[in-house]
Amino acid sequence: MTDKGTGRISYPGSLVPPPACHRSITHMKTIALGILAVLVFTSCSTPGGKTESTIELFNGKDLNGWEPVLADTSVPAESVWTIQDGVIVCKGTPIGFIYKGEAVSNFRLVVEYRWAPGANPGNSGLFSRINSSKQALPRCVEVQLKHGNAGDVLGLQGMKVSSGQERYFEVKKHELAGDISGVKKTQDKENSAGQWNRVEIVAGGDKYSVWMNGQLVNQVSGVEITAGPIGLQSEGGEIHFRKVTLTPMS
Repeated sequence: MTDKGTGRISYPGSLVPPPACHRSITHMKTIALGILAVLVFTSCSTPGGKTESTIELFNGKDLNGWEPVLADTSVPAESVWTIQDGVIVCKGTPIGFIYKGEAVSNFRLVVEYRWAPGANPGNSGLFSRINSSKQALPRCVEVQLKHGNAGDVLGLQGMKVSSGQERYFEVKKHELAGDISGVKKTQDKENSAGQWNRVEIVAGGDKYSVWMNGQLVNQVSGVEITAGPIGLQSEGGEIHFRKVTLTPMS
């Protein structure tokens, strides 16, 4: 309303506007509450919960701390796994793997790999939750890197992956891997042979999510929960790794 005597606008009762400083404080509180809501949502949406310190499993110089397991124990590990120009080079034969790191069940793993330039792409994989390291194909969860199947999630040696979900498959009594259960990727996002690929795996509880070159290619539930180190596989093709970064999650 307008006060006829002064020409000013008057506000009856509760319609009186708050002082400018009060409006500013109220605005700041609203922004703060919005930020808090985003943070709470993000925290609740992160598989596995709180993250811990990131660990560079590969130091770019040597294989210090990595333990080898090969099907043919007469073959020296250094003839299969070497470092060239800051890159882990795996010849691919004999079959086996190297592993490192603390035993984790919930984690974020980032790996960069490529197939040897000029050579035919082959087979390999990323192991996690390894709970038997005496076999060349251990009891573990594998994220497949085999060319054409990169992003499949498998349980080896009877490691459980629940049936009843889309793209589920199983193989019984495999000669080397025992009973296999797994879920195939949704799409092929692997780069051409010889080019670098970036794989990101987030494991939280019984769920695994896999990204290939920034694209979500698999989401799997009902994965057996146990703790174990991370492994890189040797299986029938020269493959290079230049980054292996692990972030445990509580």
